[in-house]
Amino acid sequence: MRGSRWMIGLAAVGAAAACTAVMTQAPGTPEAAPTPADSYRAIGLGLAAAIAMAGSVLGSGYAVARIGSAALGAAAEKPELLTRSIVFVALAEGLAVLGFAIAMMLIQKM
Repeated sequence: MRGSRWMIGLAAVGAAAACTAVMTQAPGTPEAAPTPADSYRAIGLGLAAAIAMAGSVLGSGYAVARIGSAALGAAAEKPELLTRSIVFVALAEGLAVLGFAIAMMLIQKM
């Protein structure tokens, strides 16, 4: 439980850093300063990316912990089941990869 709070806090700090990087503008660019609506949109997209990433990683970690322990328990009794159970662990890890892809798509919209 303590580690998940740390990961959520880290994701929030990362989203805030991404938002401030988007909101700052390089000097000398001909575009006007961003409006408050643009700033709120960037903050919202950064927060959505952080929530998508944090939720998928936490869910994937929980699933891998449950499936991995069950897979090793089954492999202790029948070693031939280990290769089949690795597929289920990989499917659970795929959840984190999909969350990362969604977070990157949201950040690209900033």
